[in-house]
Amino acid sequence: MKIGILTSSRADFGIYLPLLKEMQRQPWIDARIIVFGTHLSRYHGYTLKQIEESGFKAFYTVESMLLSDTPDSISTAIGLTTIQFATFWKQHRADFDLVFALGDRYEMLAAVMAGVPSQIKFAHLHGGEKTLGAIDNVFRHCITHASAMHFTSTQQYADRVRQMLDEPKHIYWVGALSLDNLSDIKLLSLKEFAEKWQIDMQKQTVLTTFHPETSNPTQNEHDALQLVEAIEALNGYHFLVTMPNADTNGSIVREIFNKRLGQREEVFLIENLGTQSYFSAMKHCSFLLGNTSSGIIEAASFAKYVINLGDRQKGRLCGDNVITIDVSKDNILAAVKRIESLPMLSSKNIYYNGGAAKAIVRTIESIFKE
Repeated sequence: MKIGILTSSRADFGIYLPLLKEMQRQPWIDARIIVFGTHLSRYHGYTLKQIEESGFKAFYTVESMLLSDTPDSISTAIGLTTIQFATFWKQHRADFDLVFALGDRYEMLAAVMAGVPSQIKFAHLHGGEKTLGAIDNVFRHCITHASAMHFTSTQQYADRVRQMLDEPKHIYWVGALSLDNLSDIKLLSLKEFAEKWQIDMQKQTVLTTFHPETSNPTQNEHDALQLVEAIEALNGYHFLVTMPNADTNGSIVREIFNKRLGQREEVFLIENLGTQSYFSAMKHCSFLLGNTSSGIIEAASFAKYVINLGDRQKGRLCGDNVITIDVSKDNILAAVKRIESLPMLSSKNIYYNGGAAKAIVRTIESIFKE
């Protein structure tokens, strides 16, 4: 069976890893990776290298990224990606029996929409979720409607997909695929992490990731400055900051971080840690700070508290480890003080359902071998 994997960024490739490894183990699957988006951008670290270093070959590459991140540039990028994939699907339609699309990125939407007229059969991961602080919410639901199979991270999300579709077939609750990485990947020790990144996480370190709120882009400069002021005021901590995604006005956040935090000895700005190092950092950090979905989905598996900033993840199901606050210096300082007084976390991860990759492959096998 010829299966395509659409990957447009470092974030989705890390999630795909367990599924790709499981597919490698199946002689009846011919998995073919389709690489596009920020993977091919030098500005964002050219993470095609990460795919190759993980032992996988990019069967296809599709160039479509613009460097600018203004709203009209994002719209243009959607159009350009759609045009590029219109040609791609025309040339390679016969190469795929099924194509996986993950999440809610604008470039993922464009790749999928371009395939609808060619009747490409898509399988969607992480459908049914809600993030009211990001325009990605619209993109995610559109990808759901364009897909023939759906693998969700919770039962509630499976129910939502079922409500959304006129013909609700092939909807499966498998849990969050990224959590399979925790058993598949050998995490770095404190010593190994220090040797690789020159960051000593034996010191209290806060893993920080802050992306723009694309549904309210005028707020991004204020929020980034408030976060920076809180970091500057928090004594006794080091901060490992992963840089923001290629979202609307993301360069504003990036520029503020570089200008205000770039020279601080206690702050480490990293473009891309990669899956192994990112999860290693999550294991060794004191807590998480920011507005990334990994704080909502993966952090509980490491028994880590998360200070979730603003509305970017608003609407997403959260565990007891997540403290959501409005973005202000005072709120962040108060939340850190609260975490310092809390007992060690013991709650379960609501996104774990046990072996998502194996469940996905078993489901595909049962349907396509009938």
